[in-house]
Amino acid sequence: MRVGILGCGTGGPAAALFLKRQGHEAVMFERVPELRPVGAGLLIQPTGMLVLERLGLRAEAIRLGSRIRRLDGRTSRGWQVIDLSYGDLRPGLFGLGIQRGALSGLLWEAARAEGVEVRTGQEVASFEEKADGVYVLGERFDRLIVASGARSGLRPPGARVQPYPWGALWCLLDGEVWPETLTQRFRDTRQFIGLLPSGQGTTSLFWSIRADAVDAWRLGGLDTWKEQARALMPEAPLDRVQSAQQMIFAPYFDVVAPRWNTERVVWIGDAAHAMSPQLGQGANLALWDAWVLSECGTLDEYSAKRKAHLSFYSFASRLLTPFFQSSLPLLAPARDLVAPPLHRWGWYRRQMLLSLAGVKTGFFSEMEVPVLPEVAGHQVGGAMPP
Repeated sequence: MRVGILGCGTGGPAAALFLKRQGHEAVMFERVPELRPVGAGLLIQPTGMLVLERLGLRAEAIRLGSRIRRLDGRTSRGWQVIDLSYGDLRPGLFGLGIQRGALSGLLWEAARAEGVEVRTGQEVASFEEKADGVYVLGERFDRLIVASGARSGLRPPGARVQPYPWGALWCLLDGEVWPETLTQRFRDTRQFIGLLPSGQGTTSLFWSIRADAVDAWRLGGLDTWKEQARALMPEAPLDRVQSAQQMIFAPYFDVVAPRWNTERVVWIGDAAHAMSPQLGQGANLALWDAWVLSECGTLDEYSAKRKAHLSFYSFASRLLTPFFQSSLPLLAPARDLVAPPLHRWGWYRRQMLLSLAGVKTGFFSEMEVPVLPEVAGHQVGGAMPP
């Protein structure tokens, strides 16, 4: 088949690689005129790393990133509300903090090296699906994969798109603060700062903020913000933030659709099912989408196989987000009182770790936790596409 792919982020080039290796022709369209590594850090979970292993890219991703073995989240009073270690789920298991641009660059360069055609500076605002194919910018394809991200103007039929009132300001800083740990601090539900080691000697800094407060934040000056942030996390290297322009605003979207395909078009990644990043699954779900799609005979089969996995994470992220980012500070006392004892309860702790690892398919069901070799190994086992 000849397949068009919209978007060169995470899911798009991963899908292109799988398709190319199956003997199909893949053409990627990207609206920016030049592909450049940009973006702060993201967390690749064991599910995402299993897909990278299948693509032969995990070892290089690990070299570019930072191993994350623990998540530590505390309130401004020092109460620990998040305390999760990957090794408690399986010895040796870890997540991977990596710059978004480094991951995207790794994927698209691999796609180019295998002969995938990449057309930059081509913004696709619409397509036409006909009986004989899908037409993009007047060109015919047998199938079309829409992987154009959370802000995509192209959505699955019947999709509900809801912007979150909150988002995050982020920047990439030189140096690591707490190696191997994603560190977060909360003041009720209205202030939240996070530090994620992101590879190559960098740390990603995140600051929670309402979308309608960003302009006022920029006018208020860095000194005012740094005073608030230091009160919440004194150890944060805020002296490395030299200007407000370093801080980039990332909005959140909640996208829910009854299915993710038509006869010839399929949606993957955030274009299909964007959600709050509270569970850290965005890039992982996009990678898993690409893998499952490559294993399916029809697009209807793809939507059916992705339903349980995506429905769980969409609902869980929507449920948890108000307890950490919202204008409802009265939710914080319930979070702070209930979370610590729940984390000590073995069953609940395991469910949280399974959710973190990316393998939950329902509140009482999950896929197998991936078993991955050391970087120098050759064998890989673990979860297969459901």
